Amino acid sequence: MARKYSKHDPYGESHREEEAPEAVVPCWLCGRPTGKTIVWHHPVPKSRGGRDVVPMHPICQQTLIANFTNSELQRHGLDVEALLANPAVRKFVDWVANKDPDFTATTAKKKR
Repeated sequence: MARKYSKHDPYGESHREEEAPEAVVPCWLCGRPTGKTIVWHHPVPKSRGGRDVVPMHPICQQTLIANFTNSELQRHGLDVEALLANPAVRKFVDWVANKDPDFTATTAKKKR
């Protein structure tokens, strides 16, 4: 039976290889670089037939969910400028612009 790892190198080759830095992915809503946690958000909700996904910060996704219904998100689709026209979302994006990519905070509850 073959060994999974060499007996002389229990960690395999992984610790020797220099990993290339990952490309920085910008958040779809705020445009800041994403941090360690990336949420793949459906701009058009899956329940409304959406298939495309976009990278976002968790706090940005929470803000969208708190400010828009699924019907509204479906109407806006992939048009981020239409979402930014909402005063609450624009205020949030301006506020979060200078925060760390992994910044998190509680967001307002859904207004229903």
